[in-house]
Parts: sequence; structure tokens; C-alpha cells
Amino acid sequence: MPTLPERDDLVAMLATFGDRDPAAVPEQLDSLELAWLVHQVEQLYAVRLDLDDDALLRMVTVTDALAVLRDAVAGQAPTPASGPPHA
Repeated sequence: MPTLPERDDLVAMLATFGDRDPAAVPEQLDSLELAWLVHQVEQLYAVRLDLDDDALLRMVTVTDALAVLRDAVAGQAPTPASGPPHA
């Protein structure tokens, strides 16, 4: 089971969007921040998240995103590393 994201992890990821201080990350998420966050979680936790519209609509705040993403990551197996196939 992969390690689950914590709130500080999400805030740190969001801070890299726009190169801002973690203290400057607002609780409310806009659509670009949400897309960035999902991408970052997929990269960091080596998972492919297939979030449906309902899940995405629930992710309005950092707190909401944390709950949805923790559930999504917990339900995923790590994806294999990309690269050329071995002979």
C-alpha cells in the first residue's frame, strides 16, 4: 500500500504552482491548481488516478482534496516505471 499524502504534502505541491510560499497557498482551489495537484500526486506516489467528475467536484478546498486524494491513492497500486521494455 502506498504512503498516503498528508495536508503538508499537498500544500507543498500547491506552493510549487506559481512558485509561492506554502503559507500563501489559499484553502480554496481553482481548476488549474486542482489539475496541478492531481498531476503532482500521480507523479510523487507513482499512481494513475482516474477521478470521476463527482470526485473532482468535491475537491473545492485543500481539505476536500486531501480526503479525496487519500482515498484514491489508498485504492491504487503503483504504476510500473516507464521506459523501454527489457529484452
